[in-house]
Parts: sequence; C-alpha cells; structure tokens
Amino acid sequence: MTRILIADDHLIIRQGLRLILETEDDFELVGEAADGVEALQLCASLHPDVVLMDLRMPGMDGITAIEKLRQSQPEIAVVILTTFNEDELMLRGIHAGAKGFLLKDTNRAALFDTIRAAARGETLLKPEIMARLLNVASAPATPASPFNLTEREKEVLAAVALGERSKEIAVKLNITERTVKAHLASIYQKMGVDSRAGAIAVAAQNGLL
Repeated sequence: MTRILIADDHLIIRQGLRLILETEDDFELVGEAADGVEALQLCASLHPDVVLMDLRMPGMDGITAIEKLRQSQPEIAVVILTTFNEDELMLRGIHAGAKGFLLKDTNRAALFDTIRAAARGETLLKPEIMARLLNVASAPATPASPFNLTEREKEVLAAVALGERSKEIAVKLNITERTVKAHLASIYQKMGVDSRAGAIAVAAQNGLL
C-alpha cells in the first residue's frame, strides 16, 4: 500500500485527486494540505510514502517545502503536480529533490505510474519533460566543470541523460552494474543531488550535456 499526501491550495483539486486515487487498491490517501507549512506538519505526523506537491501555494511554496522535506524526511518521495508549465520551475523542483514532474492535465495512467515509481525510490519523467530538461542547456556553458567528474562519470552521466538504466549502462561501458551504481553515487555526491533527474538538471544548467 502506497500512502499519499496531497499538498494543493485548491480544494477542488484535492477533492478531484482523492476521487482518482481512491480508484486504485494499492493507494491510500492519508492527508491533505493547503500550503507548504501544513504539508510539512502532516508529513511529520503521518509519514506518507509520496507527496503530490503543487508549486505555487500561499505562505510556503512547494519548492521551499520540497527543500525542507528533503532535509527533515528524505525518505518521503515528492511528485510535483502543477498547472505551471515553466522550465525554470521544473528545474528548481527536480533539483530540490522531486522524483517526478507532472502537469495537472496529465492522464491517470501517467499519474499512477509516476506515483508508483516514486514510492519505489525511482525517478520517472515523461519523455517530453526529459527533452525540455535537456534543452534548458541553452544557457552559456561554464568554461570547465565545477564538479570534477572523472571521464567515466561523464560517460555514465551522458548515458543517464539518454534514459538508459543501470543494467544497460553496464553493458554499454563493459563494467558491472554495481560499478555503475558506485559512479552514480559519486556523481550525486559531487553535484549535491540525490536522483538521476537532479543530476541531469544540474548538468544541463552547467552545460555538461
């Protein structure tokens, strides 16, 4: 059973999501929050597996809530669900630690798949979101990487940006899957992120892809 909390300042959105989520036997909606502060309070007391987080809410916004939640309860996965189709917000949210980014007009299947992936600790981004994430690299590239990635780490990062799984990367680079995961852990540590999506976002912002 995946325990879910909704954070959105619009009651009608929360009610709609409740009706949708209740159609799935493996989902349990444990709470609803109208802003970031309430979301953090409920997460502390209810310990959900996944939070569906709107980005623009009164008081504490979703980005700030994600950052604070990452510090206090990093085991809780956050999926951004927003009406704002803005690349900057998407990058900030994923860099802050979100496991997925969906627009509120997404279909039920994509919503369910993203929630289940987040509950497993995986990052699931729709192809069009991944493409936009990579295209944000239109900003001038930095002269040199500030992260001191090794050549092998750069190869792993490039493969990750193509959406390849650890097993596929291992075969491609003729290394073990365990070694791929070790390289990913090193990349995350150097970049200050904790997910593939976060690494891609930072790499895109720094002209590394």
